[in-house]
Amino acid sequence: MSSREPTVLFDAPGPRARRRERLASAATALVVLALLAIAVNRFADRGQLDADKWQPFTTWAVWRFLLNGAWYSLLAAAGAAAIAGPLGLLLAVGRMSAHRTVRWVSGTYIEIMRTVPVLLLIYLTLFALPKYGMNLPLYWKLVAPLALSIAASTAEIFRAGLLSLDRGQKEAGLSLGLTSGRTMLVILLPQALRRVVPSLVSQSVGLIKDTSLGYIVSYYELLFSGQVYATYSHLLIQTFLVVAAIYLVVNAALSKTARVLQNRGGPRRSRPAVPGTGPASPPRDETRTVADAVPGGR
Repeated sequence: MSSREPTVLFDAPGPRARRRERLASAATALVVLALLAIAVNRFADRGQLDADKWQPFTTWAVWRFLLNGAWYSLLAAAGAAAIAGPLGLLLAVGRMSAHRTVRWVSGTYIEIMRTVPVLLLIYLTLFALPKYGMNLPLYWKLVAPLALSIAASTAEIFRAGLLSLDRGQKEAGLSLGLTSGRTMLVILLPQALRRVVPSLVSQSVGLIKDTSLGYIVSYYELLFSGQVYATYSHLLIQTFLVVAAIYLVVNAALSKTARVLQNRGGPRRSRPAVPGTGPASPPRDETRTVADAVPGGR
């Protein structure tokens, strides 16, 4: 049995695939380092690395201005995620519903929103809705389109988590006299949610990057604050390198959180028995059984 556990959305690669991945990663890293070296050399030749051009970024006032924009980016991403999460879960359950109409409505919404660019939704919110008397506040002109778009991909993540569960879970719940809805709510959803949490955290990385579209509606977010400061100070390259570094730190923290959650969510292996200490205890089953999930099942 492989030491690598299968993931929710795809099978774990084999030894040859992992070797190819390592070689491809090493080659990519070398190419990136070479490009960075060329870029740094060009910047140095043009005086972009001179100390006087970076001196403003040693003051707290400049960092406070940029970090304030980052804070509003996180607020927009949090608002979109708070809407997209429940909506995506509802769409995922609807797409797996036994009713054809519910499946068709959920599936149509998901397919449309997965193909329509977020930028188009923002333009519709900004220009089309006010003509019909729906002039949203500035915050919601960015958050609403993001939430409607990201809900479609969130629904597919939830659906993948539900489909990854053993079919016997649902059949056992129905055999205990539970309805399909009760089986979904009490047995299937808790297990699926635990499996897809790392994927949802990883998806938030893209969501934070999408908040950079807030400049279209003049929403004060990280990229917009960088544009304002670059226009004021005429330090275009330096400002956007700092903005990119802030994005990198935030998204790297989220990616690390996703990896930690994925490692903790995987099944645990029992420790080998130590001579003289008695038999090893049986491995702990991390998957909840139907009897554990149903109140009064045991």
